[in-house]
Amino acid sequence: MNVAESFNNASSPLFSFEILPPLKGNSIYKVFRIVDTLREFNPSHINITSHHSEYVLREQPDGSLKRVSLRRRPGTVAIAAMIQHRYGITTVPHIICRGFTKEETEYALIDLNFLGITNLLLLRGDIKSEIVGDDRPGLYHEHATGLQEQVNKFNAGFSLDDTPLEGIETPFSYGMACYPEKHEEAPNMDSDIRYMKRKMELGAKYFVTQMFFDNSKFFDFVERCRREGITVPIIPGIKPLARISHLSMLPRTFRCDIPEELASEIRRCKTDDEVRGLGIEWAVTQCRDLMAHGVKGIHFYTMSAAANVREICIRIY
Repeated sequence: MNVAESFNNASSPLFSFEILPPLKGNSIYKVFRIVDTLREFNPSHINITSHHSEYVLREQPDGSLKRVSLRRRPGTVAIAAMIQHRYGITTVPHIICRGFTKEETEYALIDLNFLGITNLLLLRGDIKSEIVGDDRPGLYHEHATGLQEQVNKFNAGFSLDDTPLEGIETPFSYGMACYPEKHEEAPNMDSDIRYMKRKMELGAKYFVTQMFFDNSKFFDFVERCRREGITVPIIPGIKPLARISHLSMLPRTFRCDIPEELASEIRRCKTDDEVRGLGIEWAVTQCRDLMAHGVKGIHFYTMSAAANVREICIRIY
């Protein structure tokens, strides 16, 4: 059963989690400890983020600066395979556009198919940081719909160069991202929802939202999507606040609003521990409200805060 089928058939809300591959050089057991912390809540799936390389400037012995490539978090495919086969939990690796060529994406799809991993989340990815590689037209996908077309072609049994592919017994099923507060590059919400519907028509089986802190925006967003004919599951994404710096960092990085009621409470906090407690309480209230409104599931962005997410789940599971 793929992720979309799990949500469509759920008799009670499902939980899922997103984790980051460890920084290069760190042990895989750091990832296992996160899974061990959260698996008691019977996650429907675990997302594994993907991170492209970046250029950094490094000083040379002669004092000059040399531009070199750096990949800080390798191993999305390997980690997805390790988790799925070690724990028997469905894993959903992220497949992103920029930073990975179309050919690199094809080899990732081949590896994932060999490994029996057939659920994906297709994303454009971070376009703000400078990416390793050249800018030859057609080398990368510019938009997530391009990834859809490549995955659809792979599912139909053909490679990028139209060579037939054998042994694709289970085609990939994939979800995509959506934005209750509008994608930062969309001119307006109507345009954003039209593109979202197009992604559904091309094959997206579900959507997971960017983090949000105001449930009313999520409910309004889902209602507008349904009016426009978007029928697939829309899974709310929840991130517990954990640090004072999140008050400015999360809106700047993820283009999400923090309601003034919550922002004013954060400003009263003296320590990160106080913010952590406040963030857990806010997220618990959000989740209970979402569940009362009949959501099919809740997706948690752990981002090195597995203990916080566990505390939330204990109170709502």
